[in-house]
Amino acid sequence: MAADSGKLYLVPTPIGNMGDITQRALETLREVDLVACEDTRHSGMLLKRLGLKKKLVSYHDFNEARRADQLLAKIREGMSVAVITDAGSPGISDPAYRIVQAAIAGNIDIVPLPGATAIIPALTASGQPTDRFFFEGFLPHKSAARKKRLERLKELEHTLVFYESPHRVQKSLGDILEVLGDRRACLAREISKQYEQFLRGRISDIQNAIGDKSVKGEIVLVIGGKEQT
Repeated sequence: MAADSGKLYLVPTPIGNMGDITQRALETLREVDLVACEDTRHSGMLLKRLGLKKKLVSYHDFNEARRADQLLAKIREGMSVAVITDAGSPGISDPAYRIVQAAIAGNIDIVPLPGATAIIPALTASGQPTDRFFFEGFLPHKSAARKKRLERLKELEHTLVFYESPHRVQKSLGDILEVLGDRRACLAREISKQYEQFLRGRISDIQNAIGDKSVKGEIVLVIGGKEQT
């Protein structure tokens, strides 16, 4: 289905395996007038692999306010604009939600496409309950702030889902263990990529499995909720 003019499209891109792109995403990217992305070089290579050649503009944390106004002005002129992220669904831990807010305020139609995201495969393969879960995104970088945030989450019975940097994962696991206790957990790494890996067990088991080894790749931590008594 061709993209309609005067609309904002939120288009997921593969998080690893190129086969994760949907037919609808391909059709939309092929038809839109403009693609806004975090990194024009990265997205340019992605679109080239998909056999697409599109006009790209950058849209990221450092230019979001100014760029959002420019993109919405083009949509009002009748152009169709797709927003993509470096990998996954726009608006999940990236600034796309801000242009969505501006589009809503401006009565501009928003078309969100379903597609790739690391959250759901990490959750469903973790072995943790999936009927209720709480996605926290990234925890604070500093330990004190991280522990303070975890204290606010410790009473939730929902399964907890976090994004984490490979450079901080050991420290974060230590703080999670200290605040939440030795709950059942899963570390999902490099989802949909060649070296996809799931480490399951207690938090202490995962710490022992990692040890002092350097952890690489994008990480999702899935932590069991507070057990009911």
